This record gives sequence, structure tokens and C-alpha cells, in this order.
Amino acid sequence: MDELQALGGPAGFALTYGALVAIVALRYVAIAGLFYWLLWSRETPRVKSRLLTDGRPRPATVRAEIGWSLISALIYALPGVIVIEAWKAGGTLLYTDWRPIDWVWVPVSIFICLFIQDTWFYWTHRLMHHPRLFRIVHLVHHRSRPPSPFAAFSFHPFESLVYAWLLPLLIFIMPIHVAAVLFILTLMTLASVLNHSGQEIIPDRWLKGPIGHHLITAAHHDIHHRDFTKNFALYFRFWDKVMGTDVMEDAYPFLESRREQREGAD
Repeated sequence: MDELQALGGPAGFALTYGALVAIVALRYVAIAGLFYWLLWSRETPRVKSRLLTDGRPRPATVRAEIGWSLISALIYALPGVIVIEAWKAGGTLLYTDWRPIDWVWVPVSIFICLFIQDTWFYWTHRLMHHPRLFRIVHLVHHRSRPPSPFAAFSFHPFESLVYAWLLPLLIFIMPIHVAAVLFILTLMTLASVLNHSGQEIIPDRWLKGPIGHHLITAAHHDIHHRDFTKNFALYFRFWDKVMGTDVMEDAYPFLESRREQREGAD
């Protein structure tokens, strides 16, 4: 961090921007590539999973997903550079020292950021499904049918811009430790990759418990890629449940209780 503070001017800005683009792109390629290798590189997945889609991601679709996602990396990095330059000038609430209170505040701040991000994503995502915006902007993402893990950041540049600025803005208005920021950015990538993987790696018993009831997994989001009126959120099922757009348990026979399965058989 001291080295970053020593850089300045246009050269420092350009160097920081280039470094962030590389970090965002490599993080995306590494995580998406790993799960593509685990789930789709051969006929039988390398990890235990439940297939959610019909057919396999087409090579042309995967190439398009990677291309759009790398463009998104160029956009996601720009607010990050602004934050770093402002931080070097003492203009943000980002901090690096660990205090005793951070054992409590860091988890709390992570949850606050995730909930705000989830709220923003839910409502802007619903807006992206307005017929005019969908045709011009959001259709880029929904051309992935079925999606692959590489669809995680496959957005039109305008949509990427809509999503890119929120976390950097929060760094200006609430104290947040750099470790919390890194955790959120990694979780965001991991969640988006898994939710577009086309296969569910979370065990059925977890999906039937608190994890599946409150958190979004591949099984939940995959429904959205088949029914554009359902399941808009990013991390939590809260807004979908509040707004009546949540579908999960009724969509999958494997999530029915044993009693429901017996009644259905009768």
C-alpha cells in the first residue's frame, strides 16, 4: 500500500488502472475457468453436482461470454482506480490497520455492503428486463442459454457500468477495512460464477435448509435464465420473496420433502 501511495499523476493513474484490469480479468478467468474445468470439461463432472440445464454450453457462446466479461473488466477497474487515487489523497474511509473492534465491524460491514449491493442489483436487474432495455442492453447476458461459468460478467458495457460504481461509492461513505473489500470482490466473482454454472454443487440437504432458503445458488438463478420474470437478486432471496418473484422449491422435484414426494406418488 505504501508503494501505491508513492505513485501519482497520469502515469500512476494509468499504471494502477492497468494493474486493476489485470487483477479483475485474472480473478474472473481463474475462478470461471476452474469451475468450467470441474463441471463441463468432460461428459462427467469432476465434482458431485446436479445438472440444471438441457444441453451443454456451446463453444461459440463461451467465447462470447469471455469477450463481454473482459470488456466488463475494463469497466469494473475504473471506479477502483478512482478509489485508490482518492485513498492516496486521504479522501476515502478505506483503512488498513486492524483494531480490536474490527473483529465485529468487519463482518458487519461486509453484510451491510452485500445487502446494499443485493438491493441495488435486484431493482436495477428488474429494470433491465423492461422490454426496451432488455433488447438494447440485457439481451447480451441472456444470449447465454444455457449459461456457463464464464457468463458471470457477460454484460453489455452499459449494464457493467450500472453495477460497477456501487461498492466504490460505499468506500467513500462508510468505514471499511481493505480485507472486507477484497473479501466482497472475491465473493462477488465466486457467487456469479457458481450461479451461472448450470450445475448445482451445493448438497440437496443444504438447499433444503437455511442456506437454500435464504441464499441464492445455481439452482435458484438458473430458473431466471429460463423464466425472465423470476429470481432477480444476487446473494439473498429476501427481495424476491418480498416482491413475489421468488421461485425455488416448487421448481425442482429433488427439493420436495419426502412426505410431498409420497403424496405425489399416491
